[in-house]
Amino acid sequence: AFQIIVVHTEGRKEELRRIYNRDWFVEAPIILVACGLPSKAWTRKDNENYSAVDVAIVMDHIILASANLGLGTCWIAAFYADATREILNLPEGVDPIVMTPLGYPNDAPKEKVRKPLDELVRYERW
Repeated sequence: AFQIIVVHTEGRKEELRRIYNRDWFVEAPIILVACGLPSKAWTRKDNENYSAVDVAIVMDHIILASANLGLGTCWIAAFYADATREILNLPEGVDPIVMTPLGYPNDAPKEKVRKPLDELVRYERW
């Protein structure tokens, strides 16, 4: 289970720097914050809660759809969670998991070097 918080950065840049202190982060017009709701998420039989997985799935879809529209994003997980909870007034039981700035990029994206498939995929066994 998840919730997405849409944060407009206009007039809040200094406050938002407490969450993640990068110019490009606060200069984006919008920041999307994906939060997990562990109490509402599916739990596997070994008690593994899937809240973070739910969040990862939805954020991945958002990032792919955004790229298709020419929007720039950046998966951010190394943010200050306590500052995020305070600034966004998150209630108990709502966990900020990942966020992305969202906007049209100033520069053309750099070509990414991808690992070969055989370094990432195994067949039948490890």
